Amino acid sequence: MSEDVAVGGLDTPVGRISVAVTRDGLASVSWGRRVASGRLPVVDDGDRLAPVLGQLSEYFAGARRDFDVPVDWRHVTGSASGVVLRTLHQSVPYGSSVTYGGLATLSGTGVPARAIGGIMGANPIPIVVPCHRVLASDGLGGYSGGSGGNGVEVKRWLLTLEGVLPPTFDWSPAGLTT
Repeated sequence: MSEDVAVGGLDTPVGRISVAVTRDGLASVSWGRRVASGRLPVVDDGDRLAPVLGQLSEYFAGARRDFDVPVDWRHVTGSASGVVLRTLHQSVPYGSSVTYGGLATLSGTGVPARAIGGIMGANPIPIVVPCHRVLASDGLGGYSGGSGGNGVEVKRWLLTLEGVLPPTFDWSPAGLTT
């Protein structure tokens, strides 16, 4: 059996999200219509996409707190990055957060806090591997998600959805307000 990837997308309150799913699991989540499929041939496989897109839809509707779709970790580059992202995925649940330094300690990799930010920025599976839950010691920190330079606002929206941040007067579950 050859390796291939199914790609699909979903309109969400924070913009269009695209996913790539291999036979082993979710390999990529990205904003917009562009999805990282690597060099794998793309196949039309709605059955493979349905669980991922369904769970993302439930998450954005406030009806899902945990993702139980399989993750294809083979597409995470660097062994330290893989350990850090797996630690995040397994240790920082919905409605909670951790600092870059806290995640560095949790991972046991010896990766410094500043480098944790780089790993979060390169996370190929945001939302499901919740890099939005990783904060700077003095505020939100950055976020590479979103499009059009609104990454920090996407992070703020996701953290508000999860109850980490209180809603502001202009927060709307229907989407970002600018």
